[in-house]
Amino acid sequence: MHLSIIVPFYNEEAGISSFFERLIPVLNSCTDSFKVICVDDGSTDNSFAALNKAKDTYGQLKLIRLSRNFGKEAALTAGLDHSEGRAVVMMDADLQHPPEVITEFLKEYKNGVDVVYGVRRSRQTDGAIRAFLARSFYNVFSSMGDVKISPDAGDFRFMSARAVAALQSLPERRRFMKGLYAWIGFSQKAVEYDVAERSNGQSRWSLAKLFSYAWGGILSFSTVPLKLWSVLGAALAALSGGYALYILIDTLANGRTTPGYATLATAIFFLGGVQLLSVGILGEYIARIFEETKARPTYIVEDIRDEDSHDEDMA
Repeated sequence: MHLSIIVPFYNEEAGISSFFERLIPVLNSCTDSFKVICVDDGSTDNSFAALNKAKDTYGQLKLIRLSRNFGKEAALTAGLDHSEGRAVVMMDADLQHPPEVITEFLKEYKNGVDVVYGVRRSRQTDGAIRAFLARSFYNVFSSMGDVKISPDAGDFRFMSARAVAALQSLPERRRFMKGLYAWIGFSQKAVEYDVAERSNGQSRWSLAKLFSYAWGGILSFSTVPLKLWSVLGAALAALSGGYALYILIDTLANGRTTPGYATLATAIFFLGGVQLLSVGILGEYIARIFEETKARPTYIVEDIRDEDSHDEDMA
């Protein structure tokens, strides 16, 4: 079986040598044919030069350089589009995904499983705040989304040829890969692993970026936010009608005008805020429709280094 290992790189120059020193022996021990698809996602350091040096050393590397930083989801898509053989493994380059777990993935594949995904045993490396926010997101996503995803699973996974083909058939450009992995179905199984500390540097995912990523994932797989505002609008209309009826009855019964400037002002500001928020959420969905209708490519390839392939400009 020929195995493609898809690894996105973004400013990983310092850890590239140690990554391949650990990965290549594992691959040599578990498969007789493989190629590591290295996707440089517009790095601003010397990552691509370091990848070229690693290719000269190991040979079984295919280097893809994107024209700019398109994001991890686009880099993974580029790797899938340029993968070879019957199966792929996707993993990060910071060694938080232990290469040794690949042997466990292949064992499950031989037992007939199409998608084998890594599940971290704990989130101690994330810190208390990140761990809490991550679990909160997965709980919200599972309750609102069309598919269920594991709260401790990421991009570290094995996929069979038919699972890869199904994933490649999905046309959307704003891609939330964790949701797409689950959406395609097929037989799936988890394999636990321990997350190591990053081999170099710090995570580039700030809380703001994580929130944006999570919000995008919910919008990609759920229309619940739109439905919630419909329910809220109906509830406010019912309350307003009830309150108007109360004022009418109170006025008729007591024969006096009910003072209500403060109440009126509060209601106006509250409803104005609700309307602006609902319009904003509607705008998020419209913006995604606009992006999809433009049909721009998910990524653009600047350079490819592989003795078996020709240069490409766009995918």
